[in-house]
Amino acid sequence: MTEPIGRRERKKAATRQKIADAALRLFLERGYDAVGIRDVAAEADVAVTTLFSHFASKEALIFEQDQDFEHRLVRAVEGRAPHEPLVPALRHEVRALVRHCTGDDAAPVRQMIDESPALRRYEDSMMLRHTDSLATAIAAAPGPPLTPTTCRTIARFVIDSYALAREEPEPLAAVDEIFRMIEAAWDAAQRVPDTATPA
Repeated sequence: MTEPIGRRERKKAATRQKIADAALRLFLERGYDAVGIRDVAAEADVAVTTLFSHFASKEALIFEQDQDFEHRLVRAVEGRAPHEPLVPALRHEVRALVRHCTGDDAAPVRQMIDESPALRRYEDSMMLRHTDSLATAIAAAPGPPLTPTTCRTIARFVIDSYALAREEPEPLAAVDEIFRMIEAAWDAAQRVPDTATPA
């Protein structure tokens, strides 16, 4: 008998979370470099192949909320009410993300990432991917047409605001300060005529 899709998806999500929790527990106990993929699989009581069906790499185990981060920003653009401005919707979402990542329980993970060149490289590539996804969503949003450069620039500013704000003593105040500049850039971009195509 075929397993219902809803139940199958819940089981997959539960397995993924179990693996991520086991990985984080081991990484914090022993250090990221001292733990191998087989150690994580054994701790989570799954096969190595099962682990790799959920996570493409060891680095991805740390950033297990990667897709959620990307989806939340894209949804902030695509899920707005018809007349809701773009930049405030993104600021609201970035504030929520920064609030989460600067909680006391997130500090050990942040320190681990900062101390690992491999994790920092992975995070940089992840942020570039998020920039591309967000730029695509901005380009498709209702309103005057924008150049690809404008969409990518605004998206990059938004993604960078997350990284910059979480390092400040007052992260949420930093988000607001950065977004005042993003708002100004957005307003300026909408006033500038499209000169990307030569006459």
